Amino acid sequence: MAKVLCMETLRKPAGLIHSRWLWWALSKRKYNSKDERSSSEYLHRSLVPTMHYQKSLPRLPIPKLEDTIRRYLAAQQPLLDGQQFRETKKVAQDFLAGEGKRLQEELLAQDKKNKHTSYISGPWFDMYLSARQPVVLNFNPFVSFNPDPEGGYNEQLVRASNMTCSALRFMKTLRAGLLEPEVFHLNPARGDTDAFKRFIRWVPASLAWYGAYMVDAYPLDMSQYFRLFNSTRVPRRGRDELFTDERGRHLLVMRRGNMYVFDAVDADGNMAAPAQIRHNLGFILSDATPAPDFPPGALTTENRDVWAGLRDKLVACGNGETLAAVDSALFCLCLDDVSLSDGVAASHNMLHGDGVNRWFDKSFSIIVASDGHAAINFEHSWGDGVAVLRLLNEIFEDTTRKPQVHPGSATSGGSPCGAVRRLNFKLDDELRDGIKNAKAGFDAAVSQLTIDAMQFTGGGKERLKKAKLSPDAMAQLAFQMAFLRQYGATAASYESCSTAAFRHGRTETIRPASVFTERCARAFVRQPARHDAGRLLQMLRRCSDYHGQLTKEAATGQGFDRHLFALRHLAASSGRPPHALYADPAYAAINHVVLSTSTLSSPAVQLGGFAPVVPDGLGVGYGVHDEWIGCNVSGYPARDVSRFLRCVRESLEDIFAVLDGEPLANVPR
Repeated sequence: MAKVLCMETLRKPAGLIHSRWLWWALSKRKYNSKDERSSSEYLHRSLVPTMHYQKSLPRLPIPKLEDTIRRYLAAQQPLLDGQQFRETKKVAQDFLAGEGKRLQEELLAQDKKNKHTSYISGPWFDMYLSARQPVVLNFNPFVSFNPDPEGGYNEQLVRASNMTCSALRFMKTLRAGLLEPEVFHLNPARGDTDAFKRFIRWVPASLAWYGAYMVDAYPLDMSQYFRLFNSTRVPRRGRDELFTDERGRHLLVMRRGNMYVFDAVDADGNMAAPAQIRHNLGFILSDATPAPDFPPGALTTENRDVWAGLRDKLVACGNGETLAAVDSALFCLCLDDVSLSDGVAASHNMLHGDGVNRWFDKSFSIIVASDGHAAINFEHSWGDGVAVLRLLNEIFEDTTRKPQVHPGSATSGGSPCGAVRRLNFKLDDELRDGIKNAKAGFDAAVSQLTIDAMQFTGGGKERLKKAKLSPDAMAQLAFQMAFLRQYGATAASYESCSTAAFRHGRTETIRPASVFTERCARAFVRQPARHDAGRLLQMLRRCSDYHGQLTKEAATGQGFDRHLFALRHLAASSGRPPHALYADPAYAAINHVVLSTSTLSSPAVQLGGFAPVVPDGLGVGYGVHDEWIGCNVSGYPARDVSRFLRCVRESLEDIFAVLDGEPLANVPR
């Protein structure tokens, strides 16, 4: 079950359409003008209404069944021996000719009746919300911010205050319809201009997408954005539910497992003064209340059915209003009393922390450590990384360009928004035992998780592009080569790709392991002396070309994973047993994802990560930068994470040696 960061749209992170502004912001000094800081509660005022393109977005296509089966078999080929592949091919062809054909017709008919959404949206929500595993480690990823380029603004209180103000400004801009629509520009000189925006805003919403298409601009689905704020995943037996109440005006703040709320906007929707927000957060940081013996946040680390039962008990014990305050809070701000020494410590803290100072069910939480390290941890069922990365980019840009709070600035008190209230839960023995057991289970789970990181400085995006190789394809090939070096096999692999170019699109899977990566990896790892650099370079280019083809197919809704998933969901929803295709051991094996990978790149981002999706898997977060390549990898005891990273480094050294025309025998180890 995938829980990867879905950051890519047409293989470029959607939030990066603003990257030139972010780089510009990093080179500028802070604005010190009081008038500039207080002039507006909005990040910007878009010429084009935020949801202008939504109505005219194209619908996510349902692939032809014969194409899906062909792609499925191609992905199976490097994972199976000859006999296994023949058996799987026979089962797949039987599905294509019989039950699959009938299900396809039903899916197409159902899709015609639901033109307001996509064929994958409902089944994908069901998949997430019906999962009974704890959300921590199994679903929630994190993305961490780069430090503020001006050191004084990384002080915990200052940074937390500024991030809170910027998140609130994002919310107000979004809800006022003033947030710049999310658009992927192939030709920014034509589409990303004020002249075009002034024109397109007058084009009817039902036609706006077509106008953007004419200038090589591709608007993205923004239907998930409303779940960013005032939203929580509420545990229910069998299937959770998503709750959103935009009437909530308060912020949820957690420190030492204690939970606080204060109004961050007033009854008229006006933001609390930045100085007041700083004052309230300062009060929380100075509060001497000890950590609770039974911190309720630990319950959000539990099995979902167990947590659902304990939540019902909380309500029965008189905590209904308190839970309502948590659920309807704008978002969660976690103030951690830890100083993070390096990226590995930061990854552990931002991915799972101590299991106490979190409410993992909130749509997103901003975490700020005592040394200013900051990250977003988000619950994954409501949406994907496109919305979260946009939020993160905008927060970083706003806090670095126009911070509302400054080091040493004075606080004020006494405004109507100023009251801070600590939430108190009424607990009986059953609830105390439930919290105790949840914390024990959490501690046992995270004690098994290893995280390690690596930076390869021997080359990056620039050298790969110069050699006409896809940087992403080469990173994925390095992972295949590394797994072969370490374990002598090809692993079932997954790379996330957004389908946000379509209405209510979610994600599709790129299957990086192919017959081309298998041949190339074996040539590099097992037979380097039999191939000269020229031959190896040809193999690299074939891998690059094929990966590009897979990427394009996934981004345009032409992968096979979501289609097969939807057909299976359709059969199950009507009470029919699954076809033999789904009982085939090969189907189970390809969906037992050993290498779960996701990439993100932004000037705002320092790290990103997630836990493996299976006990014997690896969670690989990576980024290919101009001059270097970074990996942040997690694993359980079944896998040696550090050894895998050493193998990745060796594989990258080999790839770049080939670019230099150097025999692999001369590559130092």
